[in-house]
Amino acid sequence: MNKYIVILITAMLPAFIFSQEQEKVDGVVLDSEGSNALSLSGANVYWQDSQTGVVTNFDGKFSIPYLRGHNKLIVSYVGFESDTLVINEPKTIRISLKPSNELDEVVVQQERDAIQKTYFSPQNVITVNSDELLKAACCNLAESFETNPAIDVNLSDGLTGTKQIEMLGLTSPYLLITQENIPMVRGASQAYGLTFTPGTWIESIQITKGAGSVVNGYESISGQINTELVKPLTDNAVFVNGYVNQNGRYELNTHFNRKLTEKLSTGLYVHGNTRTQKEDDNNDGFLDAPLGKQINVMNRWQYQDAEKGWVSFFNIRFLNDEKQVGQVDFEPDTDRVDSGNRSLSEAEVWGSEINTRRLDTSIKLGYVFPELPFQSLGFQTSYSLHKQDSYFGFRTYNINHESLYSNLIFNSIIGDTRNKFKTGITFAYDGYDELVSATDYSRVDNSVGAFMEYSYENLEKVSLTAGLRVDNHNRLGTFVTPRFHIRYTPWEKGSLRGSFGRGKRAANIFAENQQLFGSARTINIASTDGEVYGLEPEDAWNYGVSFLQGFNFLNKKGDITLDYYITDFKNQVVVDWENPQEVSFYNLDGDSSAKSFQVEMNYELLPRLDLRTSYKFYDVSTDYRSGNLQKPLLAQHRFFVNLGYETEAKENESQWKFDYTLHSMGKKRLPDTSSNPVAYQLAEYSSPYNHMNAQITKVISKSVEVYVGGENLSDVQQDNPVIGADDPFGPNFDTTIVFAPIMGRMFYAGFRFKI
Repeated sequence: MNKYIVILITAMLPAFIFSQEQEKVDGVVLDSEGSNALSLSGANVYWQDSQTGVVTNFDGKFSIPYLRGHNKLIVSYVGFESDTLVINEPKTIRISLKPSNELDEVVVQQERDAIQKTYFSPQNVITVNSDELLKAACCNLAESFETNPAIDVNLSDGLTGTKQIEMLGLTSPYLLITQENIPMVRGASQAYGLTFTPGTWIESIQITKGAGSVVNGYESISGQINTELVKPLTDNAVFVNGYVNQNGRYELNTHFNRKLTEKLSTGLYVHGNTRTQKEDDNNDGFLDAPLGKQINVMNRWQYQDAEKGWVSFFNIRFLNDEKQVGQVDFEPDTDRVDSGNRSLSEAEVWGSEINTRRLDTSIKLGYVFPELPFQSLGFQTSYSLHKQDSYFGFRTYNINHESLYSNLIFNSIIGDTRNKFKTGITFAYDGYDELVSATDYSRVDNSVGAFMEYSYENLEKVSLTAGLRVDNHNRLGTFVTPRFHIRYTPWEKGSLRGSFGRGKRAANIFAENQQLFGSARTINIASTDGEVYGLEPEDAWNYGVSFLQGFNFLNKKGDITLDYYITDFKNQVVVDWENPQEVSFYNLDGDSSAKSFQVEMNYELLPRLDLRTSYKFYDVSTDYRSGNLQKPLLAQHRFFVNLGYETEAKENESQWKFDYTLHSMGKKRLPDTSSNPVAYQLAEYSSPYNHMNAQITKVISKSVEVYVGGENLSDVQQDNPVIGADDPFGPNFDTTIVFAPIMGRMFYAGFRFKI
């Protein structure tokens, strides 16, 4: 397979690299006229009524193909008035934009779509900005996808209330989750790491379907989610957000940003949440949501010297997160098994505590060569120390994860700016001290790799990205990771994409499956010949095709997208829950694949009333030792609807915003429980259900907003999320089979204040 891919890439590249020179319009975009004018990096330049557009580079320069039949070139930049130029021939131009507001210390924001899809990128990327995140409570990153059909959100178990995300039918370990393109949620943080990024810290989220870029590593299999944090230079000077819900969850977020000099800015971001109210709506004796508290503090520095070409960021963050789950009457000081007060034979009340402390820092440095604005050098490095001390009934699980990551990237061109490349080296170190009850699974992983990525950009017809990286890992060995993406424009407002790529990873079986500790299941690692827990590394290929078509109907804009992706595992660590008395881990012996089809439509029904709807079908099957089975707890059929309406925004007048979301879930296959006593058996499939959320926001002024909302408005609840709740220390206790919401209808309220 690899041989044919290399041949294909080698055959295609020369045709694009040495293609004939196009007629172009070259230019530079400045913030004013005169000798003191500064260049504007990131300005949008595009032909009116076409899909052809570019973004200015760090030096404010651009080069856009000249389109015959289009003579109006539009230039826009946040905080400046857009300009439209009449261009009748290829030429070089100088554009000076006028500030849209001359008052000092006034931030002017440009309206943009809450979810953006690009027609030009070879990769299938969806950008979710802060406007979309505000449509729901969005208390943390795990809760940021409720209004987005690209990502599925499910509960991981019946105890912790932790939301797990899935894409293309695969759970988050198969996604590369990065923060500003630095790997973040991985290793020890897989189970709860998405809850460690507060929603107000997020500026935007980029979701890439299919294999990601080789620049960011080899672990991406089904896709990548990258989170961009708010910047001290552009965030509000002061921001305060408060949230409360009827189940006793309280949150407070504060941002304080200050511009220290013309080049240096800093921000202090503080998040705190607590829940002390005990909820047991289904009367099974177990908490429906954990008790807990979290304090999360980040200090962020931004340095930017446009004249000399330097830009840099420095972050440092500390987090302390404490959770208590289990039976309503559980008191840790007296009921904890092995606490000195209770032995297993004396245990009466089942409970668990999960305490996490995390320190992480990161540095990003970028340099653009002043005389060569298309050429740059970037360096990223991060360090984190993650400590989790936890117990689940009589089981102990402690993990310390120390991680170091560095990436050096060089960007330049081949001949002209249509032919670009990135190359660099990556180093990663992961040290794990992991204790499962009395068994020590400590290990050290380290790797070094080199990558090369070539991009060809012809915005009128074809763009492609072809990448290759080689890594040497002390446990995974030496291996090659190819990735390829191509985009073709067959006609106006149409974009056809194709991609394939390889991903490889070492499964952290306990950190990624912590729900298994909330059960009486025995743990069985059935393979012993591999390098990680006796298991072989996971290895998969992802293939995909996507088509995006924009349209106008009744003078209203819309678009429709069709996606089809296949993930084919060459090896997988199979997590087998089909025996209710045990969970087994073993290497794949046979076939395992995830097939995903999605059709999505976005349309403006009426002025300021937007519709987003989608249908998804999953075929995710694996050869278990008991036979080929569909993935459990995954709805094969999903239907999604989101309606958003805003009243017209007028100067010095308040504004209303309304948002409604429906998730319609088909039936889900449940793990086999037929060997349990009849009282503890479940059906073969769950029943379909509808899950509805809604929110109303009142924008009182530019500084003040208030909002109220409701989740699970249809009041759907799983009757028995805890099997064997009447005997939690017995052989049939199990909290892992969760297929519907546990909490009933819930209402919340909050406010936002910003200066």
